[in-house]
Amino acid sequence: MIQTISQLFFWVLAALVIYTYFGYVFLLSILARLFRVGGKSDPEFSPQVSLLISVYNERQVIREKLENSLALDYPKEQLQILVVSDYSDDGSDDIVSQFSARGVLLLRQPERLGKSVGLNLGVSQASGEILLFSDANAIYQPDVVRKLVCHFADPQVGYVVGNARYAKASGDAPAAESEGLYWKLETWLKEKESQFGSVVGGDGAIYAIRRELFSPLRATDINDFLNPLQIIARGYRGLYEPKAVCYEEAGDSFEKEFGRKVRIISRSLYAVRRAPVVLLPWTQPRHWFALISHKVLRWFVPVFLILLFLANLFVLQYRFYQVALLLQLMFYVLAACGWAMKNRKKTPPVFYLPYYFCLVNLASLLGVFKSLSGSLSPTWQTVRQETRPERNPGTPLPKSES
Repeated sequence: MIQTISQLFFWVLAALVIYTYFGYVFLLSILARLFRVGGKSDPEFSPQVSLLISVYNERQVIREKLENSLALDYPKEQLQILVVSDYSDDGSDDIVSQFSARGVLLLRQPERLGKSVGLNLGVSQASGEILLFSDANAIYQPDVVRKLVCHFADPQVGYVVGNARYAKASGDAPAAESEGLYWKLETWLKEKESQFGSVVGGDGAIYAIRRELFSPLRATDINDFLNPLQIIARGYRGLYEPKAVCYEEAGDSFEKEFGRKVRIISRSLYAVRRAPVVLLPWTQPRHWFALISHKVLRWFVPVFLILLFLANLFVLQYRFYQVALLLQLMFYVLAACGWAMKNRKKTPPVFYLPYYFCLVNLASLLGVFKSLSGSLSPTWQTVRQETRPERNPGTPLPKSES
């Protein structure tokens, strides 16, 4: 009896893992082709836009970001630039103040309250019909605003997500390379989800929403995931615009990426709990399908993997399951080797990819635990490299391979 149940669990869990990483990709590609949702966009549509840039101790990048923002190809009288500083103490605010004569508005929080509280402050001072959210290290291509806002000519569109690419980090660190591979899959999924119905979630570096659809945030909310969920719950669509491109650098170490992913996953799961109506399949069936397949199942993959390994131990009298266990052990040995080699500049993919996979799933496991236990922090740290090479604001960025 135990063996039969163990075999059933093994196959159910294996199916869930395979579906999450392969089945969903295959199924979505077919659905996006057969049931593509149309829409309208107007390249001449030029509403008032408020660009909100969140800052905490960004002295290294904020000047370049503001020069980049002021050079965007959009009518100056239609673009408001606001910088929301979460009580920065590294001189970032002094740099922003130097741009006040050029129309940049600095909003400084009286104490460190977190990004979400800062965005509430920023939106309260925003004059635009469209809110465009950005990070201090996200460098935009000149036509970004036009590429995003043209979709809001369609009254059914509530938010539009841009294409955040990873520029090559110094030394081509394994963390940046792994993140680049991961991001290729993510951008492909976003494009297909947008074609099929709605893209799941936003991107803190580059996404825009209708101002009237912004809901005030709690300190522990993750704005670029919760706000899109709330917008979907109100019956609107979310689109992905691959031609609205910005660049940012991936973290130069696995450890920095690990902490970022724990924070994102824990707060994203909390966001789903804050907007539970999106879990009802009849609310918006296509978005529900993408949300469960792309996000929720992936967050719980580490739980599936642990239970799969345990179920495997109860059926070792069969040759197939002996081989299955051996393959799992070999994969984790490769991951352990990747961990041992993590400080090398050049690590063979056969080691760092299993290590990155395990690290991401460990981050998911911790993120789920933190969310369910209510252990959420309102503040954040950037994953910027400690020694970031200076770049002339007028120098074109390298094309990302993401």
